[in-house]
Amino acid sequence: MPALIFDCDGVLADTEQFGHLPAFNQTFTDFGVPVQWSVEEYAEKVKIGGGKERMRSILNPSLTASLDLHDDDAVDAAILSWHKRKTEVYKGLVESGVMPARPGIARIVQEAHDAGWTLAVASTSAEPAVRAVLTHAVGESLAAHFSVFAGDVVPAKKPAPDIYLLALQELGVSANDAIVVEDSGNGLRAAVGAGLRTVVTVSGFTREEDFTGASLVVSSLGDPDGEQAEVLDDPYGADPSGIVTLVTLQKLLSAPAPNAATHETETP
Repeated sequence: MPALIFDCDGVLADTEQFGHLPAFNQTFTDFGVPVQWSVEEYAEKVKIGGGKERMRSILNPSLTASLDLHDDDAVDAAILSWHKRKTEVYKGLVESGVMPARPGIARIVQEAHDAGWTLAVASTSAEPAVRAVLTHAVGESLAAHFSVFAGDVVPAKKPAPDIYLLALQELGVSANDAIVVEDSGNGLRAAVGAGLRTVVTVSGFTREEDFTGASLVVSSLGDPDGEQAEVLDDPYGADPSGIVTLVTLQKLLSAPAPNAATHETETP
């Protein structure tokens, strides 16, 4: 049976603005780091794959000196401590229910599970945070059927294809038998770089990004009695008509596969 692989942040739930951003800012406050990202500043930071990498991006000679981080070992240790605390804060926000699942997620996961599809998440976020979002979005019972590939399990994070190549290897499926749901240009490039057909469900931070190579671009997966999926690009005529279903995904699996060799990826 096919595999359905989800990114986490911005796909399972709208986690960036209402979860990661306040968690980063709370962590900076807790550690006395004189940085507070605005929504506009964070819109640029989300282009960096990985939380530790985003934290590292604030460091310059003046700040490292003021924080008494005088060598690489001290910087690395600080980043690890910050990120551990940030994950704790973020998990608390997830469990508080401030980030509901995006439209259509619980529905299509149930459909895929009932049809015998393989389910997985592939994310650059820390695994505890990913599992917390997954469980909150689809429920404990369905979450138990997912394989999770997250955090530092690969050396190069998105937009490099490594996390998706690992997922395919561990799941034992070919790129022709898997489809990905992503929300960002970086995530799309990672999936396409692994030769995967990709549905993009844009989020508030990513709507204006370049989604060249996507099999379908929509505002969300949509729900019959709720938010409908607005089609932004449908190059293969999948025609979801307001709701992305397994039938839609099967159509896309029959469409031409992306040519990974024509899509260059970068290692952040």
